[in-house]
Amino acid sequence: MKLAFSTNAYMKYPFAEAAERIRSLGYAGLELMADVPHAWPAGLLPETKREIRAVMERTGLAFSNVNAFMMNAIADYRQPYWYPSFIEPDEGYRRVRIDHTRRALSLCAELGAPHITTEPGGPLALGQSRSAAIDLFVEVLKPLAEHAEACGVGLLIEPEPGLLIETTDQYLEVAERVGSPAVGLNFDVGHAFCMGEDIPAQIRKLASQIRHFHVEDIAATRVHHHLVPGTGAIDFGSVFEAIRGIGYEGWVTVELYPFVDDPDGAAREAFRVCAPLLS
Repeated sequence: MKLAFSTNAYMKYPFAEAAERIRSLGYAGLELMADVPHAWPAGLLPETKREIRAVMERTGLAFSNVNAFMMNAIADYRQPYWYPSFIEPDEGYRRVRIDHTRRALSLCAELGAPHITTEPGGPLALGQSRSAAIDLFVEVLKPLAEHAEACGVGLLIEPEPGLLIETTDQYLEVAERVGSPAVGLNFDVGHAFCMGEDIPAQIRKLASQIRHFHVEDIAATRVHHHLVPGTGAIDFGSVFEAIRGIGYEGWVTVELYPFVDDPDGAAREAFRVCAPLLS
């Protein structure tokens, strides 16, 4: 098991400085934000990609994941992370999310990262039924999964409160219908806690589907707001025990995007809490 930190907490820093800071705090890897200001795929020049690879080589960091969930570059007034979504009623706007995901998969392969994470379908639109939204989501994912297979990378779905797929069990109904070996689960521990899931039990149940973990703490209210591990109500001892119990040897990425004003402080404290639990 290896510990990484997401660059989405370092939005006020250029990628090279973010990577240097993450490495200096003891992390072995980083999650690259496929978004502004670090690596928005649609506008990423060849020389910028070369610089990203050079930074990773210089720091000795490895890619834990490419985060293709956030789309701050589009700056949708409703919410810059969820929109545009895979289930937008407007086909043209839906295509923005689809094309971004396809580019992120290609970037992932080009940089040598293992997989991307993406949204689990957005919030239902007014008058949109859940069954119709699931059908649309599956229809959209199938060609993306084929592209992921061709690229040799993973396409990981991340359940999130308030979106189409909220729980880790709900992930299965989409994954089984898409039926691609490239599709996997990004198990976000905080999201699962928000939904009242038995996290250790779900980790054991979905062991064959899990390709990556996100960790952050959540308050006892279960309101979806990312907190530094150790400052909320999640029992990380039992969580990491369950992760070790399934024989998982991949990446656990700390995701603390609300802490853009003090990412070093958040990353430092998260490392202090999580690193001793890895083994």
